[in-house]
Amino acid sequence: MRSISRALGVSAAALTLVAALAPAAAHAAPPASGYASGAGVTAPSRVLAVPGTVNARDTGGYTTYDGKTTRWGVLYRSETLSKLPPEGVTALGRLGLGSVIDLRTAPEIQADGADRLPSGVTPVAQPVDDTSLFAFIGQVVRSKDPAYQQAQLANGKAEARMTALYRGFVTNPANRAALGAAIRSTANSSKPVMFHCSAGKDRTGVLADTILRAVGVPASTSQQDYLLSNQLRAASDKALRDQVKAAGYMQDPDLLIPLQEVRADYLAAFRDQAVSDYGSFGDFLTDGLGLDAATLLKLRQRMVA
Repeated sequence: MRSISRALGVSAAALTLVAALAPAAAHAAPPASGYASGAGVTAPSRVLAVPGTVNARDTGGYTTYDGKTTRWGVLYRSETLSKLPPEGVTALGRLGLGSVIDLRTAPEIQADGADRLPSGVTPVAQPVDDTSLFAFIGQVVRSKDPAYQQAQLANGKAEARMTALYRGFVTNPANRAALGAAIRSTANSSKPVMFHCSAGKDRTGVLADTILRAVGVPASTSQQDYLLSNQLRAASDKALRDQVKAAGYMQDPDLLIPLQEVRADYLAAFRDQAVSDYGSFGDFLTDGLGLDAATLLKLRQRMVA
């Protein structure tokens, strides 16, 4: 666990917590190596045994509408890889990755560090705006002012900020361009791909949701994948809240929970905004994200067996 000064100073991104759900049913066995089971995670586990991560996982094993299954070992999602110890880099190397798509913004990377990647893996920067959430959390926590923290986070304020963040993934043209480019990179890669943001829950969550639904995974199943972050992040998120309180930064660190968690309402804000702006999920893929039929077919062929 990084020190409180590191968590709140150099790396306020660590406070931008993650979320998720009980694992959706796995319908095909993942590769034996590189996977680990954890509390509440059913076998076969999609969670990767990569030291330095708690929310790194495979998107394989989900059943599509037509009864097929997303492939194991093709597309991975994670939190930041900037703090991997040497053994974490080694474990990552076993996945045979061709590229890692980093959705973090430049200030986040400057604060938290660049990814630590195995030799031969190409880093791909596709920053998605976090509506200054990174800076906001650090500022509120470092204020050490309970009244100010209540005013900023209590009574639905934190939830409203998260909803606005998710709507911005659709309404911000640069965000749509980055998400579309990430999907094209995935479709066109001949090697496994991993993508991540800071905590692996919000930007990573909507990108995973979009890809899974685009290849035919039901929305309800994709939502389960999204919500799994909550289960995987629970222990580390609580430890951070305890640390914040013990260091005197917050009297009520539970105010951070809506920012740490992923919630169905947040994902619904993203999905609803896409349909509101473009008429349907399919039109969001083509008109919003700029994905043509050939790319979507290639993505399906890459992802589904």
